[in-house]
Amino acid sequence: MIGKRVEWGEIGPLNPGEYSKHQTAGWYGITPNGHGANLSRHVVTEHEDGTITVSPSIRVLSAPDSPGENRPLAKRMLWHGFLERGVWRDA
Repeated sequence: MIGKRVEWGEIGPLNPGEYSKHQTAGWYGITPNGHGANLSRHVVTEHEDGTITVSPSIRVLSAPDSPGENRPLAKRMLWHGFLERGVWRDA
């Protein structure tokens, strides 16, 4: 999916594929399947055309499931992939 860089707060919530930089908190994006991705723990490279590349890969996990009998808390993978020069792709 070709992503789109938007200015933080100009048009409301981000849509799938969009990414933006908060003035103090850093980069955020919405994965192609609609999940929020906080990119603050990633290396984000801004390119001359305004696109970004994020490394390492982006993993979005669910909140832990409720614990079951003899079962540890588990998180589910909601999205795993890459954002390279503004293009999102699955891992």
